[in-house]
Amino acid sequence: MASLSKAGAALTALREDLVGDVFAPGDPGYEDARTVFNAMIDRRPAVIAQCVDETDVVRSIRFARSLDLPVAVRGGGHSVAGMALGDGSVVIDLRHMRAVTVDPAAEAVRVAGGAIMSDLDRATQPHGLATTGGRASTTGVGGFVLGGGTGWLDRCCGLAVDNLLGVELVTADGRRVHASNDENPDLFWALHGGGGNFGVATAITLKLHELPEFSIALLLYLPEHGLEVARTYRDVITAGPDEAGGALIHLTGPPEEFVPPHLVGTLLCGVLLTYAGSEADLRKLAEPLLALPHESEVVGAMPYADVQCMLDNPPGMRNYWSAEYLTGAPDDFLAALCARGEALPVPTGSMLALFPQGGAIEAGPHEYPAPYREAPWGVHPFGLWEDPADDERCVQWVRDVRADVRPWSTGAVYLNFIGDEGSDRVVAGVGAENSQRLAEVKRRYDPDNVFRFNHNIGPA
Repeated sequence: MASLSKAGAALTALREDLVGDVFAPGDPGYEDARTVFNAMIDRRPAVIAQCVDETDVVRSIRFARSLDLPVAVRGGGHSVAGMALGDGSVVIDLRHMRAVTVDPAAEAVRVAGGAIMSDLDRATQPHGLATTGGRASTTGVGGFVLGGGTGWLDRCCGLAVDNLLGVELVTADGRRVHASNDENPDLFWALHGGGGNFGVATAITLKLHELPEFSIALLLYLPEHGLEVARTYRDVITAGPDEAGGALIHLTGPPEEFVPPHLVGTLLCGVLLTYAGSEADLRKLAEPLLALPHESEVVGAMPYADVQCMLDNPPGMRNYWSAEYLTGAPDDFLAALCARGEALPVPTGSMLALFPQGGAIEAGPHEYPAPYREAPWGVHPFGLWEDPADDERCVQWVRDVRADVRPWSTGAVYLNFIGDEGSDRVVAGVGAENSQRLAEVKRRYDPDNVFRFNHNIGPA
């Protein structure tokens, strides 16, 4: 631990050298700067450095190392575990680094480290291009991609990491490195699911895909029809093309135009069927779901970037999430899922989602540390509520979902969907065979585990 005089002098120098703002406890703006998406997170970093360019990132890391302080990295601040913050840490806050540069001819896009999903989607949409993104527009692109990345386009475009072309990284010793298939290939491999363990990603380059049309069918049903809806959705996806995706969702009816007023605040079963194609083709695909008795429907073409905003939730809510990835979705599994969906904490913003996989996910490169790609389905209990008095029942409901579906679990998990669930779950998220190789890469690039506020992989 550095002396107070050394720490004070170093902080003064950082304030002078950084182009961006620097906040320490007691500074005006510090409380706002340490606020993240999950209101359950209350951590007090030693310093928050709001970087505006790569040089600011280098200076901030060197400042942290001079005082022997760990480093947390903030992009979107969307991690349910609050991994953008660490008590007593130096936070590298990238929110001012949000530039997105599209190269339509190369069908590629360069995304700065602090960009969020809407920055990416709005930049690529005018070109009729897109890539797999998260299902919330406020998610940080960097953390999403390096953690693996699943979304509405993954069945036809692959996981986000399958579209990763290059990463610009600042390492724990303040070096700037580029990782790609040709440069630092072991590091590039590790960044395909190993998350923020190896440095600060100041920019990433992603492959884009043509997406001239995108369509959705959003249908709401009464919960007593839930099991029939679940079976039908499973069958539609199983028989459908890779362009089809979406989710089966149990939820509390939100106060939106597509929800009949008398159903707002009540338990509903919903289907969001997404289709990377025309409305006409979507309608043919959705016929079995439209034939079931439903309370509300929205069917039609919709810009992909707008669909990306559909599940956005406001900041300031309390969050607890988890996930299980499944060997299949037989009838007995769907019965267990729907029973737990009917026990969803109402009225809260909590949701129980069943996401289809397969397609380009399963067909993608299996050498990367993303073992959940082999599962045909994923379950995501998403606890979201406002009142601290609901903490116990909402957290317990998420845990009960996991317990109920575990007989069908592969054991693998997508780490971006879970909080801090221990080292065994980190291994489940990267694969047991990959964990040692990741630890070796960690030893080369971060031997002191400076970047530890993440789904941490310790150095070998």
